[in-house]
Amino acid sequence: MDQKLSELEEKIGKVPKIFKDLKDSNPDLYASVMGLDQMVWADGAISRQQKKLIAIAVAAAMRDQHAVRAQLAGAAHLGVTLDQIEEALRVTFLLAGMPAYVYGRAAAEEICKK
Repeated sequence: MDQKLSELEEKIGKVPKIFKDLKDSNPDLYASVMGLDQMVWADGAISRQQKKLIAIAVAAAMRDQHAVRAQLAGAAHLGVTLDQIEEALRVTFLLAGMPAYVYGRAAAEEICKK
């Protein structure tokens, strides 16, 4: 695995197969996607931890099983706690409803307590 994929794995917990395939099938697109990924996740006005909480909340609101699990898997690498995830999911509840909160909370409990 190359350096960029290793960094992505550290950020999100698991590298989706599509990224690995993209590296070989379309190197230019791969380089663009990885560059955007690095820019988005870099510390700036908000920290990588805060960005991770946003990503978890958005993935839960969308009820995207792959995204919520991937974001949760990478949360521990950034020192994100279950309490912080719970608070982010409360915002999801307020804006996206009970099903999104329950979806995110169930995944968080499963992944964060491993």
